[in-house]
Amino acid sequence: MKIKIKYSARNVSIILSRKQTKTAEPACAYGGRGMEREVFMQYFEKQGNALIFRQDGETVRMEPWQKDSLRVRGTLLSEIEEGSIALLDPEPVEAEIELVDERKATIKNGKIQAVLELQPWGQKLRITFLNQKGEVLLSEIANGGALCLRAHDYRALKGGAYQLKVSFDSNPDEKIYGMGQYQQERMNLKGCNLELAHRNSQASIPFYVSSLGYGFLWHNAAVGEVHFGTNTTEWLARTTKQLDYWVTAGDTPAEIEEHFADAIGKVPMMPEYGLGFWQCKLRYYNQEQVLNVAREYKKRGIPLDVFVIDYYHWPRCGDYRFDEEYFPDPKAMIDELHEMGIETMVSIWPQIDWRSENYEEMKQQGLLVKSNAGVDVQMLFHGNNVFLDATNPRTRKYVWEKVKKNYADLGIRTFWLDEAEPEFSTYEYECYRYAAGPVEEIGNIYPREYSRMFYEGQKESGQEDIVNLVRCAWLGSQKYGALVWSGDIFSTYEDFRKQICAGLHMGLCGIPWWTTDIGGFHGGVTEDPDFQELLVRWFQFGTFCPVMRIHGNRGPREEIINKAGEVREGTGADNEVWSFGEKNYEILTKFIGVREKMRDYTRSLMAEAHEKGTPVMRTMFYEFPEDAACWDISDAYMFGSDILVAPIVRAKATSRTVYLPAGASWTLANTGDVYEGGKAYEIEAPIETLPIFLRNGKQGYLVGEI
Repeated sequence: MKIKIKYSARNVSIILSRKQTKTAEPACAYGGRGMEREVFMQYFEKQGNALIFRQDGETVRMEPWQKDSLRVRGTLLSEIEEGSIALLDPEPVEAEIELVDERKATIKNGKIQAVLELQPWGQKLRITFLNQKGEVLLSEIANGGALCLRAHDYRALKGGAYQLKVSFDSNPDEKIYGMGQYQQERMNLKGCNLELAHRNSQASIPFYVSSLGYGFLWHNAAVGEVHFGTNTTEWLARTTKQLDYWVTAGDTPAEIEEHFADAIGKVPMMPEYGLGFWQCKLRYYNQEQVLNVAREYKKRGIPLDVFVIDYYHWPRCGDYRFDEEYFPDPKAMIDELHEMGIETMVSIWPQIDWRSENYEEMKQQGLLVKSNAGVDVQMLFHGNNVFLDATNPRTRKYVWEKVKKNYADLGIRTFWLDEAEPEFSTYEYECYRYAAGPVEEIGNIYPREYSRMFYEGQKESGQEDIVNLVRCAWLGSQKYGALVWSGDIFSTYEDFRKQICAGLHMGLCGIPWWTTDIGGFHGGVTEDPDFQELLVRWFQFGTFCPVMRIHGNRGPREEIINKAGEVREGTGADNEVWSFGEKNYEILTKFIGVREKMRDYTRSLMAEAHEKGTPVMRTMFYEFPEDAACWDISDAYMFGSDILVAPIVRAKATSRTVYLPAGASWTLANTGDVYEGGKAYEIEAPIETLPIFLRNGKQGYLVGEI
């Protein structure tokens, strides 16, 4: 269609060939007066299954991407890049695209529809997402008339990249959940400001579920920020090449989660050894200590699935082998553990000490993270350390070959991938570069590629049942057998409460395998009665986590000096279930027994996670979305669909209030008493037990066991 544009000081009249007139943007936008010319306007067009928008250098592409979902990509003065940083290739879905008129178009995919409109002042695009009922789910901000706001705000940087801010209207009544693991005692994230970057105990996974009935993915690995304000929601990437986000709609949180899992991938099936109890501490520093503790578990008849050997069992960071002074015959140690039915897990760090036997070769081959300026020292801990570059395929191959020779070939099948953020000493992300690009632009993929390195190596070696413990994750980590734990947290009730929120948010972000250091990592003293109480309460919670694992840096610590007189990493006090007094021992072993009794149930939850992407730990609203009270609960959750867990999270507490969702009856596992749903109750919980409720009497074998 040909359009004649007449410029004036106050407005521009667009005169269509069929003699219709519409007011457009002010003449100042064109920088002139009294000019007149004929142009051809085609803001929208259909390209196959995609809707394309072009205006003033910006190109936006929207297309269906899995069931009931749409992907939005945009760029300025360049072509849209193909490929994906996390989203899987979609199943073929036919979109319904309508070019309503020259300034409006729609695209529909099942339960979601997007309306794209060119606004009359400033000629800027606005996108609104609707559900199948025509209700607004999410809308980009309007330009605000004379304010000339931009929903897509590109700010040019050197090298062709942009700082990008994308802004949406905010419904103040909306509730938001997910976004990964942040150390805060909060479930509803509305009003929160979050850093889009990883740190020790922080995993940024930019996906959320809304109470309005949609899920949103910021499909961008850049370091940045998100602000869930009550007026607007703003996403910021410090440096990026293009806009990229994904929106899905569903009638329930479970439906939204399953769409998300289809889009980014699901976990493998959890190995059988992931269902029981794991023993760990900082640190079992020699072979004799490992075997003596394992033998004691066997002697006492306490089930133990995995024994974990922590860091600095190696000579130097980056050597990827046992230190022969402390582990003279690791093959014999691993064989004996296997004979006892125990898997061996060993810690791996991505740091390469300057003194490591592999450092010079890795540096020469370009397998290390590069500092953009200055000396390549990225962490100071027992020496100068540089991180391996997990985004480099050659690095992944090189390191796995070392690990296979010195660990896997000895019989070790599961690894503890520590420091996975990675833990840059100052977290000044702009200082570093990966093979995949600058850390500010691409850095959040690191923990996923770190898990990938081991998973793909194990697969190539013929291993099928893979689970690796890792301290951080990003979109897609779950595909690579990542069991995330919540990092180096403190042994306090405050931190304990934060972990419940963290685990529930992670489950909503596609990470169903999640755990904590039972008892916390820093600050616990083995013989302190107050710490013992905290540990027991945490242990009870850990029984109903996806993986049950005790760990910590217990005090008092012991110094370790090798034969050469060098101070090595020390070892903490005892951290076995018999280390905290006889009364507590009885409680802890009782709950290991409960975990064993639940093995069939836990296995079924792991099968759901594998097949559908379902969280193992579930928010109350996940199972009961129609009960408004369930959207505000932060200290209780569902372990699968049948078991309601209400941990004791306050010091000296022997009771707590528990809300039981409407629509079910609830059996208190400790007593067998039955309660009506839709009400709150004060439940007694002496140190020997905690409130566990069974939905409609299911999993009744637990009655009287807890």
